[in-house]
Amino acid sequence: MYNKNAWEKYTAKEFDAVMEFSEGYKNYLTASKTEREMVISSVELAKKYGYKDIKEFKTLKTGDKVYATNKGKNFAAFIIGKKSIKEGLNILGAHIDSPRLDIKENPLYEDNNIAYLDTHYYGGIIKYQWVTRPMALHGVICKKDGTNVIVNIGEDENDPVFCISDLLVHLSQDKLTKTAAKAVEGEDLDLIIGGGITFKEDDKKTVKANILNILKQKYGTDEEDFVSAELEVVPAGKTRDLGLDRSMVLGYGQDDKVCSYTSLMALLDSSDLERTSSVYLVDKEEVGSIGATGAESKWYFNLVARMIAMQEGNYNELMLIDCLEKTFMLSSDVSAGYDPLYKGVFEAKNASYLGNGITFNKYTGARGKSGCNDAMPEYVAKIRKIMDDNNINYQTAELGRVDAGGGGTIAYIMGNYNMNVIDAGVPVLSMHAPQEITSKADIYEAYLGYKAFIKNIK
Repeated sequence: MYNKNAWEKYTAKEFDAVMEFSEGYKNYLTASKTEREMVISSVELAKKYGYKDIKEFKTLKTGDKVYATNKGKNFAAFIIGKKSIKEGLNILGAHIDSPRLDIKENPLYEDNNIAYLDTHYYGGIIKYQWVTRPMALHGVICKKDGTNVIVNIGEDENDPVFCISDLLVHLSQDKLTKTAAKAVEGEDLDLIIGGGITFKEDDKKTVKANILNILKQKYGTDEEDFVSAELEVVPAGKTRDLGLDRSMVLGYGQDDKVCSYTSLMALLDSSDLERTSSVYLVDKEEVGSIGATGAESKWYFNLVARMIAMQEGNYNELMLIDCLEKTFMLSSDVSAGYDPLYKGVFEAKNASYLGNGITFNKYTGARGKSGCNDAMPEYVAKIRKIMDDNNINYQTAELGRVDAGGGGTIAYIMGNYNMNVIDAGVPVLSMHAPQEITSKADIYEAYLGYKAFIKNIK
């Protein structure tokens, strides 16, 4: 059903299914604010559905359900189909990192009885949106003795939270004349972590020493351990229903965890597949998909190569090349939802609307389609047929008006392997803000669309 309101088609039973599915999503999102937490949550879900670590397998056969992880920041799951893996895969690929603030390596300092952690923002953010909000601290501290300390402060109702201060309006005459990009500078996004209470160290009482003492007592860490820590500052609190009709979801990190969850659930709820199907969850999309855990990494493709060898009993590189060239993929990533308060940056005929279902972006990029994938029209036609045959509400969109801005996904990277790829995901309002907005109907239609894709594309 192209460009139609999904809510209008639901029976009472289907409406209840939409609402029930969104409850699972909200719980998943609340528990998975960082990429490491996303991998942990995904492994737990996969195990509940009978998936096993690929390390437990020596050979692979039809119907096997396997998963693998990489450095705690990548997750992949597969159902082995009736056809050989070398005949191609059906892939749902999404990213699990989201814009945030990262703690620097030498972050802790004190200024006039207030202790701060110095930060460096990660991904594209509007800096002024991140001040005066309750924040939580998530991550890991890796100590020299080889132990890793998990940090999660600010989510339990009995935890303290943290905050970045802002200048009071009474003294903001000069600040308010600045452009929005300069109103809050990157180096001013320092997190208040304590204040006032001092601790004696080296014959001097300081607030900083008290913070270090608290960390020492709670985690057994020293100041130098920040050097080998990965601590992320994210908005504190649960993902919530939005609106009196509870039709929407408000929460942090929906770009792109909303597509990660729906993709994963689509695979977990599938069985008896002709072609081997996979979910691939990656890190680092918000900073260019680089590094060992980004989509540019060879980890996933090395994993597929190993799986071909496990299934065939032998392997050569041509098998992997043939597999990838016969592969179909949905780059499961969110789209910019049409915001009636900011109509000027959208082109209404080619925008995605909340409640109209899963969105397909034939291309993203910027200006003259720079950095885009630009899916083949023959592939788009296949997708259309699958959506229509399975009564999926879908729409197509571009990322705003021409020359208004732009953005990218992992689609072009996967396309480099000569596979067919198109972006497909959930429209989002306030993308990259500390709290993002989605429609429960779009979340559910994405799940149904992903499920129909892996079952029927060939």
